[in-house]
Amino acid sequence: MRLVGMTFLLWMIDFLHAFAIMEKEDIFKKTPCPAFLMFDNAAYLADMSFELPCNCKPEEITSVVWYFQNSPGSRETKVLTDFDGTMVVDSGHIRVGSDILKRFSIRMFSLIVFQAQVEDSGHYLCGTKQGDFYYGYDVDVQPSKYITVAFKDIGQHPQKDHIEKLFSLFTTFWDWTKCDRCGVRGEQRRIGLCYMNSTYLNPRYRTTLADVVSCGSRSVPRRLHSTIQLRKPEVIIRSCMTPCPKKKAPKEGVLAIANLIAKLGEKPWVPKVPIQFHKQQIGSSLIISCPGARPEHAVAWDKDLAPLYRTHFLKGVNKSMRVFIDHGNHLHIRFAQLNDRGTYYCWRESQMIAGFRLSVGFQSQRKRTLNDPETRHAIKAILTSYVFITIVFIGIHLGRCCFYAFRVSPMIRRG
Repeated sequence: MRLVGMTFLLWMIDFLHAFAIMEKEDIFKKTPCPAFLMFDNAAYLADMSFELPCNCKPEEITSVVWYFQNSPGSRETKVLTDFDGTMVVDSGHIRVGSDILKRFSIRMFSLIVFQAQVEDSGHYLCGTKQGDFYYGYDVDVQPSKYITVAFKDIGQHPQKDHIEKLFSLFTTFWDWTKCDRCGVRGEQRRIGLCYMNSTYLNPRYRTTLADVVSCGSRSVPRRLHSTIQLRKPEVIIRSCMTPCPKKKAPKEGVLAIANLIAKLGEKPWVPKVPIQFHKQQIGSSLIISCPGARPEHAVAWDKDLAPLYRTHFLKGVNKSMRVFIDHGNHLHIRFAQLNDRGTYYCWRESQMIAGFRLSVGFQSQRKRTLNDPETRHAIKAILTSYVFITIVFIGIHLGRCCFYAFRVSPMIRRG
């Protein structure tokens, strides 16, 4: 009977798997490709990851090729595939600012771009290696470097709408994130991106609302770019408070063993979250990332028992900040000092998930070689200074000689 039951269970799993594949294929059957290639407008904030599905293709096509164009009609087109549609990239090994060819992945005909940068804005085309295009996207990655920040607790408000005769600019806000901490006072963020309303847009671009596109869309006329670039994305921050979820009580057997260990002697210290140890040289810079966190997540940082609130530690609040949190939820420490030592805890979606034990010390003395970059830099600086001083010395003496020659020659003629 067990064998029959197992056989029936395996048959049901295969049937459901085949049914799921058929459902996936039916999506392409129900979505016809447009007669003329259109571009769906989509906007994101820098350092975020996004996914672009290939919403239509012929049934006989088993793999797709993704193309990227930075500007309409550009001859420089990047091919984002291995021509088998199976390119997979581990997002944990992606470096910020690296080329897009090292930050993408293709899964089930969809293109995934990790840690998008402003340079990734442009056209994304889904097609074949023969050059047939089926679907297109107009992606606008808006910069986070000069983002406008408003703290709601102190009465600050978002930007007002900018209205002119030919167009109007406004901000479309996403939903509030979760409270980044639990059991204590936390913070929430609400990200807003720049959008434009105008009747002078290129009709080849499809939008959710009529005559409304993101400010960096390729459908915006070029004569309006200078005015639109003055408006930046924004983020609103407010305080919040949420209770921590109740933890399950330990079983009777586990509790009895813990009590026995406590009676025999002191229990060893066990951290409440995984701790990673890191040693940093004094005067150097460090960037700490929260494991598994993305820019759209609610992330918070604590140093030992002191919370690092964005009200005081968000990038741009103070220009002389040495320790700050950027808009991608990374913790930056510039010119590390001895008082930066401690344990930095990371919260993600109201849960503390990791800690970083940072120790700061002086660099140990070692013999320098000509292959060291510091040695090469010092030699280059010394030689450059020597050449500069030599040129100045020769120039001064040439000037004195010329001055002497022009001054003595009239006296000789008079004599």
